[in-house]
This record gives sequence, structure tokens and C-alpha cells, in this order.
Amino acid sequence: MMRNVLIKSVVVFLLTLVSTLGIAQELKWPTRAITITGGFPNGAGTDIYARKLGEALTALWDVPVVVDSKTGAGGNIASDAVARAQPDGYSYLLGTAGTHAINVALYKKLNFDVEKDFTRIALLGDVPNVLLVNSKKHPEIKTCADLLKLARAKPGSMNFASTGNGASGHLAGAQFANAAKINIVHVPYRGQGPAMAALLGGDVEFIFNQSAPAINAVKGGQATAIAVTTSSRLSALPDVPTVAEACDLPGFESSTWYGLFGPANMPPAIVSKMSAAVIDIISQPSFKQWLMETQGITPAVDPSPAAFARIHQADIKHWAEVVKMSGAQVD
Repeated sequence: MMRNVLIKSVVVFLLTLVSTLGIAQELKWPTRAITITGGFPNGAGTDIYARKLGEALTALWDVPVVVDSKTGAGGNIASDAVARAQPDGYSYLLGTAGTHAINVALYKKLNFDVEKDFTRIALLGDVPNVLLVNSKKHPEIKTCADLLKLARAKPGSMNFASTGNGASGHLAGAQFANAAKINIVHVPYRGQGPAMAALLGGDVEFIFNQSAPAINAVKGGQATAIAVTTSSRLSALPDVPTVAEACDLPGFESSTWYGLFGPANMPPAIVSKMSAAVIDIISQPSFKQWLMETQGITPAVDPSPAAFARIHQADIKHWAEVVKMSGAQVD
């Protein structure tokens, strides 16, 4: 009897010691540089967001937060790198609905599972597209009704640019054409720069572009915004109506999101600490104002990992249907 009691006491002591050491070790995290990887070029919306978030985390923990761009394959190269990283709390991905929902349907094969190979840290915000036209080439297009009138008068004669096949701007255009019952031609380009250059150079009639570069182009007088793809107007462009109201397409909405992911199998204590820190930062009034006024991003109502999971899972199904409707293919 005494021997069994002694054994149980030793076991309890050892378990307590292990737990205590684990907590002590967790409390020391982070002790070195953290990397946030993005799948798109420097200056892209994801890159800008990652750097802003990194600055705040650096100030909070006094450790460097490095932003690394691994471009290519619609963000898949960056996603694959983080999926394979050590789950020690030092490697993260600033992913999107494109990298973690659209690409599931767009690519025949991915080297990772967008759910099983990642840990959701926080939902970072909703990212709309803005319908832009080159008012110098088409001064007659002042409203979405004007654009639709031209498109219906000459089916197949109006081109719209995107940053690539299956990109959010391409899918927004496909949804737009389907809802408005118009025949327009998609012209994919290799990234943000070439797509905007095509619009400004008059090679295409319009573009559905993500909010941050669209806002810069509008405020710089380079392009005219005639609608936004969200269900409500953007505070950064308060005079620009939604597609639903401007184009008489009730219920139309086409927006994506940014989210922070880590590799799968991260220690729960680190996930909890990182998630709490990120959510606290993005919930600050000054950060929200920066998001809405300069990036056109709507802060997430509920940025928690649980809410992120629900939205992510629903979007995998939603975007599969949109990709199928659009006929988008990459490989």
C-alpha cells in the first residue's frame, strides 16, 4: 500500500514539474526574431499589413519581427514554406482568402492542406475590391449604369484587367458579369503593377482592384472609382456607392479577407499568447482607423481563431462555386 502511494506521489510530482517547466518555457517566448511570410510582392496589401502588424509586435515584445516575401504560384510558395516550418511560434503566414480558399479550387494539386497544415491565429479583416475606370479614355463612364449600358450595347467588346487568373479581381469580374448578364472579356496580368498599368494606359476598360491600391489611384487622380464590392460603402471612399446600389444588382458582394496563420501543431500556450497579442493590436482604435482610412479594409467583427475557422471553412465552399462558374484555371 505504502509503495503504491509513494509511486503515485512521485508520478504527481514529476507531472507537476514537467508542467511547471513547460509554463516557464512558454513564458520566455518570444526570445528571438519572429518571421511573418507573405506570398505577394513588397508593397502589396498583405506586405503593408504584415509590416504594420510587425512593428506593433516588435514594440510589444522587444524582439524583431521580420517580414519576408516569397512570391509565386498565387501565394502557394509562401504557404508551403510556413506549412513546413517548425511549429515553435516563430514562423507565421499572412494569408488570404485567395491563398487558403480560392486556391483550393483553382489549383489541381497543392503541396499542403489549407486546414490541416496550419494553425489559425487571427482573422485580420475583410478586403473589398473597387471597380475602377480610366476616365480619360472613357469620360462618358461616370457611373456603373453607364458602364453597363456600354457593355450591353457592344457584347464582348469591353475588357477588364486582373492581377491573374483566379485572383479576387478576376472572380469579382466574373460574378459581376454573371449577375448583370453581360459579356465582358477578362485580361489577366502578372500582378498589381501590370494590371493597373493596363488600365491607366487604356489597354482595358476597367478593373476590379483591391482596396489599398485602388484608393491610392483614386486619391492620386489616376482612376475613377464607380463602385465597391462590399455590402456597405467604404469610409475611405464615402462617395463611392456599392455595386449593389450603383449597378442595380441587389445582394451583390465580393470581398476576401486577410488572416494570420502558423504551422500546424503549435503549442497551445503560444497560440493563445500570439492570438491575444494580435487581436489586441488590431482592435486598437488607431489601428482600425489606419485599416479603414488608408487600406480600405473592414476590421473583423470577431477576429478570434474560432470565428476565423467558421469563415475559412465556409469560404472554401463558396469560392469553389465561384471558381467553377468563372471557368478559371491555372494548371
